[in-house]
Amino acid sequence: MQLVQLEIARQLKVQPPFADQAALEAEVTRRVAFIQRCLNDSGLKTLVLGISGGVDSLTAALLAQRAINELREQTGDEHYRFIAVRLPYHVQHDEHDAQACIDFIKPDEVHTVNIAPAVRALATEVKALEGGKPAMVDFVVGNTKARMRMVAQYTIAGARAGLVIGTDHAAEAVMGFFTKFGDGACDLAPLSGLVKNQVRNIARSFGAPEALVEKVPTADLEDLEPGKPDEASHGVTYAEIDAFLHGERVRKEAYVIIRRTYEKTQHKREMPFAP
Repeated sequence: MQLVQLEIARQLKVQPPFADQAALEAEVTRRVAFIQRCLNDSGLKTLVLGISGGVDSLTAALLAQRAINELREQTGDEHYRFIAVRLPYHVQHDEHDAQACIDFIKPDEVHTVNIAPAVRALATEVKALEGGKPAMVDFVVGNTKARMRMVAQYTIAGARAGLVIGTDHAAEAVMGFFTKFGDGACDLAPLSGLVKNQVRNIARSFGAPEALVEKVPTADLEDLEPGKPDEASHGVTYAEIDAFLHGERVRKEAYVIIRRTYEKTQHKREMPFAP
């Protein structure tokens, strides 16, 4: 079991547990430098990131805003900007959390794009959805929401000559818990290789409110089950996923679920099939 866990962790470039606060701070510094390097290599000066109200986008945004602040200070160039984007579908039930994240991040700019009209217009035009079972339609349209959010972010990035930041990390990657070409699409993924608890600890190190750090994670894509916790979809807890990725012993049922889900979702972590 442990050999399989270690191989999966290697493939996902999982970072070891933080030995102490100094190790955590060193990792933050490394990832901020990574973001800065991506900008410098691209010749661009703007970062774009959707803020959902969850800890993943909060943490990625805190790293991004620090990277931008440091670049402005180092270069004296005020053209470096971080744009936080709200992407609600109609009225988001936990909008207060999203606004609390934005208040704490203090982004250079905040843009809001309500994706509901675009999603509904597309769903209305797709005849393949007609007559489908409600659960199927709800699931498919949920993925359309994720893809439309990324379309909006890339539209903003295109208009402002910027890069789009993704929020994928190892605990989501191992479960394939992202929409292909939706939230899985981005130009850079500064949380890559971190487990969920490490993401939380980085947010905590910035002084983020504990209510946001420990908020129950939800993709919140399905109208029939609004706010459905990620862990209810996974069938395992994030604590078990983190332990699995760090090579620790987990209960047999959790091991089987994580391994099978990893294998089933391998296509999401690869480039498209090609001859």
